[in-house]
Amino acid sequence: MNIELLNSNIADTKAEINVEFLSSHDLDSHLDKELLTKAGFKAEQDSICFLHERKLLLCGLEKNEADEVRSASASMIKTLKSSNYASIKISVISNSTLTGLVEGIILGGYEFNNYKSEPNEISIKDIFLVTNDLDFEALNTTFKNALIVANATCFTRDIVNTAPQELHPQSLVDVAKKLAADNSLECNILQEDDLAKEKMGAMLAVGRASVHRSALIHLSYKPANAKKIISLIGKGLTYDSGGLSLKPATSMVTMKMDKSGACAVLGMIKAASEMKLDVEIHAFIGAVENMIGGNAYKPDDILVSRSGTTIEVRNTDAEGRLVLADVLSYAQDNVKADNIFDFATLTGACMVALGQYTTGLMGHSNKLKHDISRAATASGELTGSLPFNRHLKKLIKSEIADICNTASKPYGGAITAGLFLDKFILEENKDKWVHFDIAGSAYTESPWDCNVYGGTGAGVRMISEYLKNI
Repeated sequence: MNIELLNSNIADTKAEINVEFLSSHDLDSHLDKELLTKAGFKAEQDSICFLHERKLLLCGLEKNEADEVRSASASMIKTLKSSNYASIKISVISNSTLTGLVEGIILGGYEFNNYKSEPNEISIKDIFLVTNDLDFEALNTTFKNALIVANATCFTRDIVNTAPQELHPQSLVDVAKKLAADNSLECNILQEDDLAKEKMGAMLAVGRASVHRSALIHLSYKPANAKKIISLIGKGLTYDSGGLSLKPATSMVTMKMDKSGACAVLGMIKAASEMKLDVEIHAFIGAVENMIGGNAYKPDDILVSRSGTTIEVRNTDAEGRLVLADVLSYAQDNVKADNIFDFATLTGACMVALGQYTTGLMGHSNKLKHDISRAATASGELTGSLPFNRHLKKLIKSEIADICNTASKPYGGAITAGLFLDKFILEENKDKWVHFDIAGSAYTESPWDCNVYGGTGAGVRMISEYLKNI
């Protein structure tokens, strides 16, 4: 679909269908009030009324704000995709809702058809967003940035949705190399020999039963006058069988999504580089596949991490934190960042605590977590803060090593996983670091808001908004 922003009068713009957003307060004064009343349209949020004879599609809005416009736009585009109309025109309500409008259309209209023998044919070719009474220059900037972030989110979704036999650690390296070439990013890849030289014993243990070699990916975006340096770390488990602590069969389905943190980090650096933000960004990804075999790492193994911290393995399905432990150590030693953010589908416990729509935030700086939550709200993503405490920290104490990879009790599982990662954050970086548990928010089998089946691209919009505000 081609989306254009036009400085024009809506009446002078040629298109087959005109889309209007309507709140219940606007119904009484609408020209088609009688028709809408007969159709039973009450302008409730995300409701749709198609007046084909008038070439008019009406979308219900609870209020004229970005979140509501995003959700209504997603409902609108899903309806229009099943029609045979080729062009649409929409009047832009305001600059503040334009991003929601663009994201609703692009993200709500997203489809992943790579494995369909007969992909769906969509008639819509052109979507015109029209205004002649707003500051067009300001609108155009908002529009371009919204397109970049929405497309970066779809880029992230595509990688998440790619099947595990196709997207393994080495093919994820290829994706990163292509992104680096396309966006003029620096790219450094550490293969298994390099990881061994770096003494990344935890990361190498997780991947050693896979036929696909593990790798550490480091992409860098370095603008001329960077205001800050940000390190983004992504968990890249391209598939997670659970290892010898094998997952139940039903839990193994969808485990291609365990690379969502890595995919999100790629989407973030893609968006930042295309918006040409004055922020230096380093993306670090631990690309690993957790499989079973005669050489698989085992419960009761003692691993020596890159930092020298020894780890007692109690469960091989708590593997993401082992990979992140080494990647966090490497990232801190190689880049002196102002902020360090890691993204991982780390724990089902986070979904139990916050629900499937919300990303869990953990860290030591309340101000930093607040700033991120504010950016998340502005972007339309949902976050919830999970507090560290010294009592839960006792649950990952080991009697025979420095730390256990799982807690001794099944409570506060998302927090104890975050506290495990905290062990590998240098003291001078404690207040610079935030851990994002996207286990619930990164993938969905039930469409909601502007998210369709599969990967959601969680984190890309939120961090893009945060970076824009620096």
